[in-house]
Amino acid sequence: MTDTAGLDLISTAVLLLKRDHRIVYANPAAENLFAQSRRQLVGARIGDVLRDADRLAPALELALTHRASYTEQELELHLASKAAGSNGASRLLVNCTASFLDSVAPDEPQLIVEFRHIDQQLKIAREAKIAEQNQANRELVRNLAHEIKNPLGGIRGAAQLLEGELNEPQLVEYTQVIIAEADRLQNLVNRLLTPHKLPRYVRTDIHVLLDRVLQLLKNEFGSTHVIEPDFDVSLPEVECDAEQITQVLLNIARNACQSTATVKAPHVTLRSRVARQVVLAKRRYRMALEVSVIDNGTGIPLDIRDRIFYPLFTTRTDGTGSGLGLSIAQTFVAQHYGAIEVDSEPGHTEFRVILPFDHPSEADK
Repeated sequence: MTDTAGLDLISTAVLLLKRDHRIVYANPAAENLFAQSRRQLVGARIGDVLRDADRLAPALELALTHRASYTEQELELHLASKAAGSNGASRLLVNCTASFLDSVAPDEPQLIVEFRHIDQQLKIAREAKIAEQNQANRELVRNLAHEIKNPLGGIRGAAQLLEGELNEPQLVEYTQVIIAEADRLQNLVNRLLTPHKLPRYVRTDIHVLLDRVLQLLKNEFGSTHVIEPDFDVSLPEVECDAEQITQVLLNIARNACQSTATVKAPHVTLRSRVARQVVLAKRRYRMALEVSVIDNGTGIPLDIRDRIFYPLFTTRTDGTGSGLGLSIAQTFVAQHYGAIEVDSEPGHTEFRVILPFDHPSEADK
C-alpha cells in the first residue's frame, strides 16, 4: 500500500491515479486547488474534475508507458462545472508532473500527479502590494475624517442656532437642509472611523451569521433575485467578532445583489467551505474557513479591480453608494488575520473571505 502520510503535509496538490485515471488519493492541497473534498475526489476520474483533462493525457500516458516522470509547463486548465459550482468554471495555471509508481497490486495507484499552482506566488506578491496601498489610503482617509469631525459639529450647531432666530419658513428650510447634510456627513465620518475598533473574539458558528445575512438579503432583494445557500454544515466554529464578520458578509453580498440588478435572472450564492494549506498574514494554516459570495453579474473590469477596496471608491453613478462597504469589509477581515480574494469575469464573480478558525495566539498553544 502506498504511504500517503507525507503527502498530506506538502503545499503542492498531489493526486494518486490508477491506470484508468481514476483518483484513489488527494492531499489537502489538492482539495483546496480543485475546490472539492477528498471524499468527492476519490473515485472520480481526472476528467470529472478538470474540464480539459485531455491536455494532461500525453504526460500521463508517457509516464505509464516509459515508467518515468514527465512534466507539462504552464498548463492552463479549468475546473469542471461540477467542481466549480453552477455559475461556471475556474481557471488554473499550473506546472504538472506525472510520475510512474511501481505498484505491486493491480488495484494500487500507478501514477502520482503533482500540480504546482504558478499563479500563487504572483498572487501573494500582488496582494501584499494592494494591502500596503489600501492601508496608506485608509490612514489618509482616517486623518481627514478626524479633521472634518470637529468643524462639522460647529456647522450643525450654528445652523440650529440660526434656525431658532429665523421667522421666514423658506429660510428655516435652508437651515434644515444644512443640518440634514451635516448629519449625513457625520454618519459618513463615523463609518470611516468605526473599522479601527478592535474585534472581540468569540467562538461562533459561521452559519448562524450566514443565515442572518441570507434573511436580510431576501427581505431586501428576494422579489427580484434568486439567493441561495450552499453550506458545509460540518465546519467547526470560528473565533471571530460576530458583528464585524456579519457586516463583512452583508457588505459583500449586498454589493453582489446590486451588481446583478441589470441581469436577466440575477443569482447570488453564499457558500461555506474549508480552505486547506493557506497562507494568511504570513502564517501557514493547514485549514481555514472560506466563505464565498458568488454572483452572475457583469463582472468587475480588470482596470478597477485593484481599487475596489479603496475608501470612497464606487462605480455607482446614482449617488446611493458611499464607497465604504468593501473598504470596511477588508479592514475587519485584516483585523481577523484573514484575507479577501476576488475572481471575476462576465457572468461569474466570486468574493472569498478566508479566516483562520482560531485566533493566531490561540493557534500557537
